[in-house]
Amino acid sequence: MKTTKNRKNLLIHIVLIAGIAVTVFPFLWMIFTSFKTLPESMQIPPTILPEKIIWDSYKYVFEVLPFAQIYVNTIIITVLTVLFQVAFCTMAAYGFARIEFPFKNAIFIVLLAILMVPGQIFLIPQYLIIQNLGLVNTLPGLFLPNLFSAFGTFLLRQFFMSLPKELEEAALLDGCNRFQIFGKIMLPLVKPGIVALVIFTARFAWNDFMWPLIVNTDSQKMTLAPALSLLKGQYLTNYPVQMAGAVMAVLPLVIVFIIFQRQFIEGVAQSGIKG
Repeated sequence: MKTTKNRKNLLIHIVLIAGIAVTVFPFLWMIFTSFKTLPESMQIPPTILPEKIIWDSYKYVFEVLPFAQIYVNTIIITVLTVLFQVAFCTMAAYGFARIEFPFKNAIFIVLLAILMVPGQIFLIPQYLIIQNLGLVNTLPGLFLPNLFSAFGTFLLRQFFMSLPKELEEAALLDGCNRFQIFGKIMLPLVKPGIVALVIFTARFAWNDFMWPLIVNTDSQKMTLAPALSLLKGQYLTNYPVQMAGAVMAVLPLVIVFIIFQRQFIEGVAQSGIKG
């Protein structure tokens, strides 16, 4: 019996290790390629490790693009998107989970319907709004359409619904109003959900490609995702340069995930709890 269990555990670990290898290998290939020369990156059969570590591709990225400004733009867009989405989604989620008002369920179903249609449907209306506001080629035009998230509201609503109602009843007896209950009692208890939403939103805002490409043509107002597409040449692609730009673009998200991985996993695991 013990031998069978050990074999089962060994098989599970082999499968998990294989899955990790398949997931991590493209990321390692990207890093190794960024240190190669162009001929070395295109040789057949390919080599995994570079013959010699060369930093020229990283220097070239900063020469061909205003990469420092693009980095700053992306950080500003990501931070503002995260702050506004967390603020609006937590308030909306608390309202749908804890406050009774007319047509609450019907409004929530309409909100969920947004998740059931492709996001590309909203591109033309959003662009017309931004254009009429005179915000094309501006940073506000990049983040204004993303200040609210139906997914974030649904995610946090699940957390609020999992909390016992006795907490609110006791707070009301102690003289707390709704804002005090929300800010001092409920928000600290849904911290894992907020951390998960922050990571999801930051990843989306950092990697957003289509909307910045549509609403922006100024390289000084560009974000990382569309900027990386400019590193592809018309007739020849410099793969080490592209990989160098990709490494610099993805590195902050990797660092954030490593720091907050426990909260992220806990938030995702608890998001399905029903009240």
